[in-house]
Amino acid sequence: MLRLAVFASGRGSNLEAIYSSIINGSLWGVELALVLSNNSNSGALAFAKGKHISELHLSLLGAGNDQAAFQNEMLRALADRRIDLIILAGYMKKLPDVVVEKFQGRIINVHPALLPEFGGIGMYGMNVHNAVIGSGKNISGASVHLVEGEYDSGEIILQETCPVLIADTPESLAERINTIEHRILPQAIQIVADRIVKNT
Repeated sequence: MLRLAVFASGRGSNLEAIYSSIINGSLWGVELALVLSNNSNSGALAFAKGKHISELHLSLLGAGNDQAAFQNEMLRALADRRIDLIILAGYMKKLPDVVVEKFQGRIINVHPALLPEFGGIGMYGMNVHNAVIGSGKNISGASVHLVEGEYDSGEIILQETCPVLIADTPESLAERINTIEHRILPQAIQIVADRIVKNT
């Protein structure tokens, strides 16, 4: 049984999708062992508390703006809970390099656009959807990829497209893509989890 840590900054809808997929058996061989957020008021932490899942608020500010202390606390939390796989599900902070290196091939991120376009620094949340609509593209979607050192780089595991409608606002496009994320993120976790088990 692989142990998952889900990192999230906001309401936690992707976390809920992962949890539901585990409960209904469509995502198997994994368990939710930790929910971590940089936002003490996040819906993700509230959801974890409600489901009695180990949860942790961890931020650089809370670590006194000491990067070394922050990354050491993150590594300790992951080690203490024997985490095998990290899922970035709307986590709005860049992971410390030491965490990326330690979990090479074991960190998954969901991105609300079709990579490699509309990725990189500043391409998150509504910024992405504004950029897509502003570009005149008629197709967008979501991508799930492995995390490497640079923003939104790494092997793409799954992508799914959706139309960009003439009347779309960033909010309406985000809602449509969020539904895709909920569907493909658990599928991508299964793919990577199966790969890890096969290679161990």
